[in-house]
Amino acid sequence: MSTLQNKIDFVALISVTRANSNGDPLNGNRPRTDYNGFGEISDVCIKRKIRNRMQDLGHKIFVQSEDRCDDGFGSLSERASAEMKGIKERDVYAAKACETWLDVRTFGQVFAFKDAKGLSVGVRGPVSIHQAVSLSPVEIESLQITKSVNGEKKEKGESRASDTMGMKHFVRFGLYEIKGSINVQLAEKTGFSQEDAETVKECLRTLFVNDASSARPDGSMEVVRLYWWQHNCKEGQYSSARVHRSVKVSLKPGVELPACPEDYEICCEPLEGLDPEIIAGL
Repeated sequence: MSTLQNKIDFVALISVTRANSNGDPLNGNRPRTDYNGFGEISDVCIKRKIRNRMQDLGHKIFVQSEDRCDDGFGSLSERASAEMKGIKERDVYAAKACETWLDVRTFGQVFAFKDAKGLSVGVRGPVSIHQAVSLSPVEIESLQITKSVNGEKKEKGESRASDTMGMKHFVRFGLYEIKGSINVQLAEKTGFSQEDAETVKECLRTLFVNDASSARPDGSMEVVRLYWWQHNCKEGQYSSARVHRSVKVSLKPGVELPACPEDYEICCEPLEGLDPEIIAGL
């Protein structure tokens, strides 16, 4: 694999239509919003979806969700112990972990488990991702739902068990922006390659494939557009902040309450010597 030589920046625009984009467990699993009503999706949530897509594409992943475990290990500690058995040197441990798992050399990882006998290893990954924020305030709708069958055996004298009611929350519509960058200096340390960068690009393009659930029905979340800039040097021709700002999104004249991506004007301000690859999402 070829070593990554050039800094990369990216912006993905994703739409959410009547779906719970990222529930907040501290707020009854309502979709996350800030105090001004703008929708939010945590960077942890986005990385989870990228890891799932990496796994779908056949890559070995260290941080696997329980329902997607493909190697039989019940914890991160077990997985690390099996692969890193006998390694005592931190540098060797880190290099082996990066070589073994794509998400480790992409996002980094802290290895500090009880059975490591005092060995603690930290890996800084080259791919950084911001939390996604909606480009306009979002409306949260809530529905009360009723089960048609008891989940628990009803007690004597009860007509129904106590778990027959619940709530379902969703974003009516929101267009969110995901920003991220890939740092060459850190890529050199973890062995993150140009081919790995192409894998991350494909994961972002297909972010919601195999991600459907009752809270996110198929088609309710979509990658509208992906902007991908590859600079001509390690440090980058422009700062990541300036590159990210070059994507301009605004409501079309006369639109007060957006209901679809077409209600927005989307353009990319040109940067001399740096043209983005513009990719339609899946």
